Amino acid sequence: MQANVWTRAAQVPYDRDNAGPPATEGRKEQRNMQDTSGSGRAEPAVVLSGVNLSLGRGAARVHILKDLDLHIDRGEAIGLLGPSGSGKSTLLMVMAGLERIDTGSVVVAGEALDALSEDALARFRGRNIGIVFQSFHLIPTMTALENVAVPLELAGLDDAHERAARELAAVGLSGRRQHYPAELSGGEQQRVALARALAPDPRILIADEPTGNLDEGTGAEIIDLLFAGHAQRGTTLVLVTHDPALALRCDRTVRLRSGRIEAVPDGAPAGAKP
Repeated sequence: MQANVWTRAAQVPYDRDNAGPPATEGRKEQRNMQDTSGSGRAEPAVVLSGVNLSLGRGAARVHILKDLDLHIDRGEAIGLLGPSGSGKSTLLMVMAGLERIDTGSVVVAGEALDALSEDALARFRGRNIGIVFQSFHLIPTMTALENVAVPLELAGLDDAHERAARELAAVGLSGRRQHYPAELSGGEQQRVALARALAPDPRILIADEPTGNLDEGTGAEIIDLLFAGHAQRGTTLVLVTHDPALALRCDRTVRLRSGRIEAVPDGAPAGAKP
């Protein structure tokens, strides 16, 4: 089945490494160990500077993100690659304001997230960030239409259900609006989740292994919809994946290992398949 086309609708001492050689231009993997500025355009969508984050307590405390810098331009698509436990999902949560960092700064859509209260962060996310999870996270007692309408209603929009209906149509689910999640296939549930993420027209779309629970064919349809939404709306896309080929559909690929951004080996072609 063809994918539909979107329509507009406490501090811890940390060790620090030196940066590597400058990054190359254009579509690429990063050659700089820590910075990762994109094409150099003004007003980046995301700026992380000297970010450190540890989770857990006492002997169980684990240093997850290590002195990490990352710049993402507005409208750019970034593929985050790395082995399990490298910090990819944690990095997404930091960008969304769902994890508080220990040191450093996080600026998203021009807003310093570390300066915001929890309530202010929630309002900021509602206006600026759409999130697609691997496990859908739909509300089981709400229909597809009601699930998509949730962020619109929280934003106080009078036409929330009308807009939600248009978003469901954009992902090919006009005929499934009144179905509950348990009545939908996995692919249909992820379409609902994608429609919900994009319904408020967020500046930044974060996707954490969005096809991880889907078969190959269905996953390909979801990815086509994801990239179509990114392209047509000009939304900044940050995609976590284990699939190097999928990451190469992005404008830029960034590799994480043990909480650090990893340099591309000398001589490796920029943007090449990892």
